[in-house]
Amino acid sequence: MEMVLDWRALGSLLATLMVFRTAVRDFLPPEAEACLRRLLARVAAALRPPRGTVLIDEADGAGGGANDLYDSAQLYLGARCLATAPAVRLHKPRHSPRPVASLPDSHATHDFFRGVRVTWTSTARAVERAPYGAFGRGHGGDQRTLELQFPRQHRDLIHDHYIPHLIAEATRMRLKSRERRLYTNRATGPGDDHHRLWTSHAFAHPSTFDTLAVDPALREELRADLLRFAARRDHYARVGRAWKRGYLLHGPPGTGKTSLVAAIANLLEFDVYDLELTTVPTNSHLRRLLVSTTPKSVVVVEDIDCSLDLSDRNKKKKGGADEETAAQLAMVSPAAAAAMAAVGRESISLSGVLNFVDGLWSSCVGERLMVFTANHPERLDPALLRPGRMDRKIELGYCTAPALRVLAKNYLGVGDEGCEDDADADPDAVTSLMAEAEGLLAAAAGVRITPADIAEVFMGCDGAGAAAALRKLVDELRRRRDGAAAAAAVAPGESAEDTTE
Repeated sequence: MEMVLDWRALGSLLATLMVFRTAVRDFLPPEAEACLRRLLARVAAALRPPRGTVLIDEADGAGGGANDLYDSAQLYLGARCLATAPAVRLHKPRHSPRPVASLPDSHATHDFFRGVRVTWTSTARAVERAPYGAFGRGHGGDQRTLELQFPRQHRDLIHDHYIPHLIAEATRMRLKSRERRLYTNRATGPGDDHHRLWTSHAFAHPSTFDTLAVDPALREELRADLLRFAARRDHYARVGRAWKRGYLLHGPPGTGKTSLVAAIANLLEFDVYDLELTTVPTNSHLRRLLVSTTPKSVVVVEDIDCSLDLSDRNKKKKGGADEETAAQLAMVSPAAAAAMAAVGRESISLSGVLNFVDGLWSSCVGERLMVFTANHPERLDPALLRPGRMDRKIELGYCTAPALRVLAKNYLGVGDEGCEDDADADPDAVTSLMAEAEGLLAAAAGVRITPADIAEVFMGCDGAGAAAALRKLVDELRRRRDGAAAAAAVAPGESAEDTTE
């Protein structure tokens, strides 16, 4: 009986509501109905707990630059909150093994953090871009925004803990699955300031520390130094130094300087910025290039002794300012020279390079390696080589017996267990030829050959077998030894170092 009465009461209530709804529609004017709806909405809003809102734009409204927090939030949502969403946006970066999900426009999803429920909403609005300047024109586009809503009483939790947690998780996911890039700076000309400073490509160099043809002791020492640098962020902050380290790699051409740079980047999983100084028109542009690099990067300047006039100031001949400026203009690219002539400014100078390596602006990026390569380091100004700018000076010389063993293992499969890649090779012949080649490379023999030359010999014997490749190498080493001896006999006043390559 009680249940029947309850259902009867509920039915009466529903009927009353329907009558009231019909009366409102029939007797109240549309204006009064709208006022009543607004009143009810305000009452409902007053009964709900207050909400806080954080807006995260895709691009910075002041400079138009990308907002890293927006990208981090989209990455976080794609990994944590969109598995059950009714709609997602998928994007697959090149060389990435799987697509990346993000929140589409006009859609919402939810997340929970320490028991607090938050709501993410993606919106887009049309905006009119400001013009680039005298050499470019603006255009319209969509400004995308992520809106984060949460109970207002948990504002401190969201600002102090949830957002830092989001950034840390996104950083961890980027490092785990990111595609490392090789950047190079663009040649600039008048009106090119609005373009990107760097262009990039996927970095997939196969060089590693295990395949480097260098002395094993040097290889392990350098590996330990790099890993110690990457793990000492707190140490650099405590002693008051920028988290960076400089290396100067010097030696004859073909001794593996570029391969060592690639191995360093692969060991630390850093991006590579290949800086071409001859395309940089001014010192200020050089600073812009520096601050536009990212943390966890290797900034490489190859052949620093040949790219610009950075020689020892004490050895320079005194000359007029016009002659020095003309010499600098002659060494830069035509586009950079045209830019300097158009704006009437000086070219990049030794002072600009020194400030680039170890000035105030060098501390604005984060963990970073500066690697310079040179064939003749004695030509460089001592100020560029001092500790703090070039912390380690690494000489890569001609091939030695340990380096030959690494090359033979890489190209021929010849290791401690014999010839792994050539089952038909005579082990005794291979061992005998290796011993003879190592003897010719010894210091007493005076035969100088670069690892690149030996690699070319082995590449030319691909498929012929290890014994044939080593025999050809021994013949080449003998030829060089005999040529060095003949040159020394013809010109006894000249050293072997001056007559052989």
